[in-house]
Amino acid sequence: MLLAANLLISPFAGKAQEVPQHISGRHIYQLLDELATLGSIELNSAVKPYSRQFIAGRLTDALKDSTRLSPALLKEIRLALKDYSLETGTAPRSGLNLVKKGKPAQLSLLPPEFTWRDSLFRVSLKPVYGICYFTNANGNVRHTHGGLEAHAYIGRQWSIWASLRDNYQTNEVLDRPGYFTLGEGGNYKIGVQGRAGGDYSEMRAGIAWAWKWGSLSFSKDQNEWGDHAHGANILSGRTPSYAMLKLRLDPVKWFSFTYFHGWLVSEVIDSARSYYSEPGRYRAVYRDKYIAANMFTFRPLKGLSLSAGNSVVYSDSRVQPAYLIPFMFFKSVDHTLSHGIDNQNSQMFFNISSRQIRHLHLYASLFVDEFSISRVGDPDRTNFTGFKAGLSLSGWPLSNLTLRGEHTFTNPITYRHRVETLTFETNRYNLGHYLRDNSRETYLSLSYRPMAGMMASVSWFMAEHGNDYRYDLDGSIPVDEYPFMESVTWRNTSIGFDLRYMLWNNISAFAGLTLSDIRGYDTDELPAQHYLNRYTPALFHGKQTTLEIGMQMGL
Repeated sequence: MLLAANLLISPFAGKAQEVPQHISGRHIYQLLDELATLGSIELNSAVKPYSRQFIAGRLTDALKDSTRLSPALLKEIRLALKDYSLETGTAPRSGLNLVKKGKPAQLSLLPPEFTWRDSLFRVSLKPVYGICYFTNANGNVRHTHGGLEAHAYIGRQWSIWASLRDNYQTNEVLDRPGYFTLGEGGNYKIGVQGRAGGDYSEMRAGIAWAWKWGSLSFSKDQNEWGDHAHGANILSGRTPSYAMLKLRLDPVKWFSFTYFHGWLVSEVIDSARSYYSEPGRYRAVYRDKYIAANMFTFRPLKGLSLSAGNSVVYSDSRVQPAYLIPFMFFKSVDHTLSHGIDNQNSQMFFNISSRQIRHLHLYASLFVDEFSISRVGDPDRTNFTGFKAGLSLSGWPLSNLTLRGEHTFTNPITYRHRVETLTFETNRYNLGHYLRDNSRETYLSLSYRPMAGMMASVSWFMAEHGNDYRYDLDGSIPVDEYPFMESVTWRNTSIGFDLRYMLWNNISAFAGLTLSDIRGYDTDELPAQHYLNRYTPALFHGKQTTLEIGMQMGL
């Protein structure tokens, strides 16, 4: 398919290449968001990840607005750009470079990186390592990860990338599929060789063909859709990565389009395809599961982005060609393909982002799982929707100061499905908001940059989850009449103090102190401890003062 696209698009090709910057690099995404809110760059923040070429271009553009930016912010932009030397065509040298300047191959020790540059091929290879230590009265957990990452540009339009990271958490796993946490999910192996805790390996990679106004890629990665400050509610990006075919188009300044078709992991055993390979050895095979999604973004005015899209999760078939057509309204297609039988699982979503007033970013996103006009205005019925609204105020009234606030609420049954293979999940992790259905959250934070590369912040949030209703179409209560938050089953109230400092362009150290009160409540004939165990790692049960300290090498 990529070769076919090459033949079709070659007449329009210009110098363009694309390698995604993984969404775990929060500080670079927050820096770009701040620059967009200050009016120094244009940004479609509803769809992530951004490409490294895009980021390098936006950071370079921001330097042209130097008269309106603080000295600390300008210095941080220049520091960040050092990590994008392949994209900018520059060759910054560290203090510990082992190769003579001007050679195609360069090897530096601080930060560690190997690069090669010639007229055809440019490549960067870096080690990745990180450690984060949590401790409180309940115990401690150490999370370490290590591996390698590389990206390369071939010719004028091809690019490839790969990242391998082995993760290990001591004593217990903090990010299981059912937990209400914002950490990245993983397919943990629990208790290997008698060790407490768990470990998993995360491999991401891809290949892309790009042209002046778009790209086509095949990768194993994560997507994050929807503006947010504390967890996106369209696609959160916190699931294990999955394979996808992705199309991105930017044909004019006022319009962008993104589509992907993903191969999800159902973790539902297909008994017809499973078998005994030898006596006592059962070979389990999962049912196939896929997702197709698109997002149309329009920019009618400078600083205003209006996005709308839809998706479908489908299973029990091979790849459906109709869902490979990027511009479809998938629910309508499903009505044809599933005529007379149960439908697949389709969704719609909308996002609005306004940076029309300098220093101020207003945003809102709506996730629609199931909608009926007849439910609107009926106090006894709800649509299956999730809504988020928020704002950020940057550089006012003080330079280098950013205030963020948002509120999220999600109605009962949203993100869920009665058919096990059609849930809005992969590897049992919800693709949407981390609190899932029948929940609400209010989040506030204040961040300050005292010097380039350093960010100090204080945050507060209260998150609540309500009753766990059954998705039973034959139950005594219709599923659209379940009341929103009739009872609270779980609540997390936390205040956090965090400090991060960039030692070099891709090496940072951080520390944090969190005062949390996480508890369950006796509801629906189940004890409070049931809900606490179900949604929260034991380390954070109850009132805790948790110290977090660590470092990270690699974005």
